[in-house]
Amino acid sequence: MGISQYIKTIGRGKEGARALSREQAADLMGQILDGQVSDLALGAFCLAMRIKGEKPEEMAGFLDATHARLARVPHTGVLTVVLPSYNGARKLPVLTPLLALLLARQGVAVVVHGTATEDLRVSSLAVLAQLGMSAVERVGTAAAGQVQFVPTGVLHAGLERLLAVRRVVGLRNPGHSLVKLMNPCDGPALVVGSYTHPEYLQSMSATFALTGQHALLLRGTEGEPVADARRTPAMDVFRHGQTVRVQAQQEGPLAQLPDLPTTDAAATAAYVQRVMRGELPVPTPIALQVQHILREVQP
Repeated sequence: MGISQYIKTIGRGKEGARALSREQAADLMGQILDGQVSDLALGAFCLAMRIKGEKPEEMAGFLDATHARLARVPHTGVLTVVLPSYNGARKLPVLTPLLALLLARQGVAVVVHGTATEDLRVSSLAVLAQLGMSAVERVGTAAAGQVQFVPTGVLHAGLERLLAVRRVVGLRNPGHSLVKLMNPCDGPALVVGSYTHPEYLQSMSATFALTGQHALLLRGTEGEPVADARRTPAMDVFRHGQTVRVQAQQEGPLAQLPDLPTTDAAATAAYVQRVMRGELPVPTPIALQVQHILREVQP
């Protein structure tokens, strides 16, 4: 079935559109990732899905197609923590690099993947570059105690093309949820997923449960997979289709705000270095997130 048939199903407006089956969604995403879809048809897909909204069965199918095509991080017996970093810093510093380095210091293999989808935000890669770390040009083995940043285009060029539609139409599409759900490792991994709005909590939770992935899900900092340094969010862990709330949301007024840097990449990197040297405390919400992740990945 060609993509035009799928667009007829999903493109009939908010009330008339119907969801695709998991198999149909996998076929559709496979055609997109394989470059069999024109720019016009790709734009139509993105806009139709934006209006209709994503269903868990559809996201599961999109994941099936994506996992079958990714350039996977080789499996070496090490359970890896995956940090999808796509939103970057807008009002708050992007502290995903701090989370990655804190985990690596505990002997965890960490894979950060991402690409810039907006020019005005500071990315994790920009902060990592200030820390002397560069993106890899090809997928490498995940090693205990190390952080590897893999650009989305290295994982799959078609996936980066899907994300790039946002630069043209100015709206997110299913690719932006897809990259926060996928496991780029050819072996066991804990995916740290994040959401920005409550509706994505429901859809991402349902997708993680449906696909049986091992994941931790939280409302991250501006969509990044790191806890807001100011207030501890709720955190859920997914194992074999089961969901466990491991961290309750912090309620009530804040007694004190942490001293955070500006969003500038150099300022954020300097802050990360001071925290790693012990000159500044690890923000409590991030320290709690590290503890929950370690419980999932260490025997």
